[in-house]
Amino acid sequence: MKKLLSAFLCFSMIFIMTGCQSEENMVLTPFGKAVIEDDQGTMSGFSKEDKSANNTEEAAGDAANTDSGLIHVGFAQVGSESGWRMAQTQSMKETFTEANGYQFDFVDCNNDPKKQIETLEKFIKDKVSYIVLDPIIEKGYEDVLKKAQDAKIPVIVVDRNISCDTSLYSCWVGSDFNKEGEDAANWLSDYLNKQGRASEDINILTILGSEGASATLGRTSGFENVAKDHSNWKMLDKQCGEFTQDGGKAVMKAFLKKYQDIDVVVCQNDDEAFGAIEAIEEAGLTCGPDGDIIMISFDATKNAFEQMIAGKIHVDVECNPLEGPLVAELIQKLHAGETPETMQYMEEGVYTAENAAEDIKSRVY
Repeated sequence: MKKLLSAFLCFSMIFIMTGCQSEENMVLTPFGKAVIEDDQGTMSGFSKEDKSANNTEEAAGDAANTDSGLIHVGFAQVGSESGWRMAQTQSMKETFTEANGYQFDFVDCNNDPKKQIETLEKFIKDKVSYIVLDPIIEKGYEDVLKKAQDAKIPVIVVDRNISCDTSLYSCWVGSDFNKEGEDAANWLSDYLNKQGRASEDINILTILGSEGASATLGRTSGFENVAKDHSNWKMLDKQCGEFTQDGGKAVMKAFLKKYQDIDVVVCQNDDEAFGAIEAIEEAGLTCGPDGDIIMISFDATKNAFEQMIAGKIHVDVECNPLEGPLVAELIQKLHAGETPETMQYMEEGVYTAENAAEDIKSRVY
């Protein structure tokens, strides 16, 4: 009789707690939990099991993720500001698939450093296995990387460089931006020599990338280091185009209003070059091997090869976005307990309009 009375009292309490909800709103969830969904979709409820079973729900969820056998990777991407960036994103998505043994969380941070920090903190909270970070700017990540380290989550930095203690990340994968700048300047020196213009005064304008980005800093530094050896190279001006076509066009239009004699325009990515070309042509000028202005670009995307073939860009220094396979290789090594080299450079080249028609045949981005 006491057992029956106890059961009746328990049932009565449940009935009162649920507010006399209809059966249609009651849902039975995993771990034996009955919940009531109100009109706003808010879930509240009680456990069919005792408190000790209820307290193990979160731990069981974590175990389920581990038991799946998938390596959980979170990628905090810069944004989608250029064709190069989208090619890099596609490389990651094609690599980190469930079929390849990964659970992949991708976040486009829309060029917002604050959002990127918040994304990293969420990855840590979600207990991902590895974090892949393409930093929007060089500084400001030290605190969140320390949190990842404390949580024993290895971090792989890709593409852009980061200014912090190198012990806070396992590896870096990307391009040598300083060398890219040097390659561009060395090409210009050789080209001017071949054109018989080595001793002429050469007026150079630079459309920079995003302010504070390591690609911007490295390409600028590398180019200017070589330019110092050429006293006749006049670095007239440099302004940020934000790595976008619209930005490149706006800066070029401003340059054309300010400067009458322009020999070289250095665009720090292809999208900026496309915008600059538009501005130059709208001003009634030309660029490229048979044009008025020497056009130098970076990234070497397929669209830029088409512009080289069309005779509008002289040279394009490659920045290889296909980083996914190398990042996966490093994750597998880390997962096996190995310690790979910290700095991992992508294979890259320098491509000219002269060979673009042949080289484009092998381009995949």
